[in-house]
Formats: sequence, C-alpha cells, structure tokens
Amino acid sequence: MAESEHAAQASRKIDAESSDKPVPRQDEEKLKNWYIGSIDQGTTSTRFLIFNGLGVPVASHQMEFKQMYPQPGWMEQDPLEIVESVQTCIEEATKAFTETGKSVDDIKAIGITSQRETTVLWDRDTGQPLYNAVAWPDTRTQPIVRELKGKQGADKLQDICGLPLSTYPSALKLTWLLRNVKEVQQAYEAGRLMFGTIDTWLLYCLNGGKEKNVHVTDTTNASRTMFVDLRTLEYSSEVLEFFQLDPKKILLPKIVPCSDAEAFGSLASGILKGKKITGCLGDQSAALVGQLGFEPGMAKNTYGTGCFLLYNVGEKPVMSSHGLLATVAYNFGGQRKPVYALEGSIAVAGSAVKYVVNNLKFVDSSAKISECASTVKDNGGCYFVTAFSGLFAPYWIDDARGTIFGITQYTQQGHIARAAMEATCYQTKAILDAMEKDSGHKLTELAVDGGMTDSDLCMQTQADIINIPVDRPMMRETTALGAAIVAGFAVDVWKEFEELKEINKEDRTIFKPQLPLEESTRMYRRWTKAVEMSKGWLDSDAEAQSQ
Repeated sequence: MAESEHAAQASRKIDAESSDKPVPRQDEEKLKNWYIGSIDQGTTSTRFLIFNGLGVPVASHQMEFKQMYPQPGWMEQDPLEIVESVQTCIEEATKAFTETGKSVDDIKAIGITSQRETTVLWDRDTGQPLYNAVAWPDTRTQPIVRELKGKQGADKLQDICGLPLSTYPSALKLTWLLRNVKEVQQAYEAGRLMFGTIDTWLLYCLNGGKEKNVHVTDTTNASRTMFVDLRTLEYSSEVLEFFQLDPKKILLPKIVPCSDAEAFGSLASGILKGKKITGCLGDQSAALVGQLGFEPGMAKNTYGTGCFLLYNVGEKPVMSSHGLLATVAYNFGGQRKPVYALEGSIAVAGSAVKYVVNNLKFVDSSAKISECASTVKDNGGCYFVTAFSGLFAPYWIDDARGTIFGITQYTQQGHIARAAMEATCYQTKAILDAMEKDSGHKLTELAVDGGMTDSDLCMQTQADIINIPVDRPMMRETTALGAAIVAGFAVDVWKEFEELKEINKEDRTIFKPQLPLEESTRMYRRWTKAVEMSKGWLDSDAEAQSQ
C-alpha cells in the first residue's frame, strides 16, 4: 500500500469533524447505569471486571493461577484451574458490584478475552481435558518446527494463514500432543478429540460442558492457530493436510465473529447464571479495540507477560515480508467487514521483570523494578537479550536463549534491572521499523497499555528509543474494556464506533523523547549486536551433547 494512502487512512480519526457530536445527556445518564461484565483470562492471572456504558470499571476481582515448567522451555497450565479462576473472579467481582446497591439485572451481557495460541485438548464423551494446556510461550516444538520447515509446501503456509512456522501457533502444539500423548492419540483415532484455544475451552465449560456442547471460537483467536485462511476466515484444507490432520477425526470449533448475540451461549451456573456471553476476542485484539484503534494506521502496544504491537491495516490482510504476523484485528460481524492487522509479538516482557524479581531476587516485587533500575543513570553498557523462549518478531530465532552482554566489575543490580526493561523497548523499535517497511507509513505516536506501563521509567525509555511520543491512558484495563465493547455492540449498548470516542480519553500521559537521537541510535545498534551474538545457543548445546 502506498505511503500516501496509509497517511490518508491514518488521518481519519474517530473524532473527525464530520462526526464531532457530543453524546446526548440522556444517553450518558442511561449508559452510566448499563453494565457489561468482562472476563480477562491472561497468561498468569484471571480477572473479571464490570464496566458501565461509559467504559468506566466499577467492580473487579483478580487472581493468579499456577504455571508449570516440567522441563526447560516447557510451560503448562491446568485447564480446570483456569476455569475455576474465571468462576471465582466472576463471583467475587459481582458480589462487590451488588454490595454497592446495584443489581445483577443491570448487567446486559458478558465478554471474554483470553491469552491466545495456548492449546487445550479434551474428550468429547467425558468433557475432560486429556493433557495440561500447552501455553503460548512453550518451546518444546522446536524440533518439529525444524522438521516441518523442510517439508514440501512449508513455504506457502504464511501466505495462507499469516503466521510463520514457529513454536508460537497452536498447530505446532497440537502436532506435539498428537505425537507424544497416548490419550490424545486414542481420542483422535476414535473421532472424540476436541481442540480449542483458551477462549473455546472457557466457552465450552462456562456453558455447561458436554451437556450443551458449545464448541466455538471467534475469528481473532482462530487466526492464531495456523489452520485458518485469512482471506476466507474458514479452515484451510491445504493447511490441515500439511499438518496431516483428518477433519473427521478432530473436532475443530466453529468460527464466528467477535460480536454475536447468540453464538457464544450463556453462563450455566453461578451468580450470573443465564447471562449471555455476546463477545469474544483474543487479548491483543481486545486491547486494540479498547484503545479505539478503529482506523487504518492506528496502533497499540500491550506490555504484559509478553509484548504485542498491533497495527490496523484495514479490511484486507497485509502479508509481511519483514518478520511480522498478519492477523485478524477484530470482526464485529453484521454489515461490518473483518479488519486485519500487522502484529509484532515479543515473547518475554513482563516475564523478564518477574525473572529479575523471582530468580535474581534483586527486589521483592515487580512494582519495585523501576526503583531498582533508577539507582543507576543508564544501563552501564549492559544488554539483556531476554530470549527465554527464543526471539519472536521480527527476528524469529528459535535457537537463541537468554543472554546478558557487557557485564564488568562495574555492573550493579540496577544496570541489569534496567537492561531487563530496556529489552522490551528495543524489540518494540525493531517491530516498528519492520511495520514501517511493510506498510510504508511511520507511526507518529504509540498508544500503550499493560502492567509494565505503570513504570514511568520504562515508558520514558520507550519514547527515547523509538523517538516518538508514547501515549498512556489513566485506565490501563484496555484489554478487558475491548471485550466489554464487542459484547456491548451485540446487545445494542453501543451501535456505532462514534459513540465510543470519549471513552478512556481523560488524563492520558504523553511521554516525549528526551534522549538525543545519536545516543538512542548507538544504544539500539549495541542491542542489535547482542541479538546477533545470542543466536545458535541450542545448536551448540546439542553438538556438545552428541560428542
């Protein structure tokens, strides 16, 4: 797409003069008393928030759940514990909501957003999981990735589904499970194997399991499996054949738009029993919606366990030639066409901070990482390539591992803490550079959200490294807000994007670049050198073991 066209698209803001009309007062009063519940099931924690029609959270509850690391590079979760965490959060947040004098009858609908790619397999006859959920950062599939890259037809996959062969998508996790778990193999051969990402598993369980047998996914989550043709938004027979999957033996979920009044069913039990689930989308798509990124050229970056930058490219997918992913941004259904995005995915962001806290024990909580990093004026020449799961976009280096370069006797805890935070900032710059090459358009500002954005130091560093302003909202729960928005559209809480234009716009903080461009360029050049030096670690290890 030409640069001039992208620039024109980017200039069409949601608050354009042609639609600059205030929401009528009576509508504002009504929206204050309409509520939507939002399930936000993340990589390390679950939360349930209740928003009013003005996008303000009025009640919430959050809890963490167990992460399992049975072998180096493996990451698993208990599918039943995830469901229990969702149910607990719904109960506790709703109790807090009703204790303020409000009624559950005022809650119009429920939306779901969840971690993507994480794979769950269960038995159709029992409704029980056949193995732990294999989480999206898990890297056990590296040998399978290398094997399949040499297979005929491998070079055609990304043009169909938008994703490269890597440890990231669900397809590779399913392949490993079929090869290594006896119970999965047996269910597949008997035609009883049900497949889903976390959204599908939650919808199945929250609707009552095998009795209701609600087996659906939305287009954003489906586009993360590798199984879906991005242009048709249907399962690709060519991709299924490549992975040697027989559609008669595996039960794949029905693909529906993100906003739908009927397809996602309703809660079968609990304090909100009977409430309809009317919205569902992957967490990064939800954050883009929550940031009101409805125009081509708009982008957001979410700093969570990983870090994910989505750039709205409009109603046609753009296949990257610079290491990015093509994906579905959102799909409101009805008369609206699906909207696509380019995505840059960073495997390790907030999890690097947790590593400094839990493993290196520099501080006793993630909230204090900035305090530790602020004890020094810069990184002291220290660069931390946080490749705990290899490196994702735009590098796609599976055989890299976490490495710290530049350590001397001068290096202190603060230098390493700062380097851990800076790693995400450098990778974000690499993604922005790739997006500029793919789209022909340079961003002039970056909207951000997620836990790491609480750190002023991290956000100022980000602005310095990418050399454009960073825009942080006061209310950071944009992922949960996005799920509430798609659910609300299905039940006419909102009908047009115009009605959302004032949501979460107050008290935003803008971090402007302060570091001289020459200095930030020097730092990024050193980071790039560190990335190059981190390559091939696993290959060298394998060679040593074989000798």
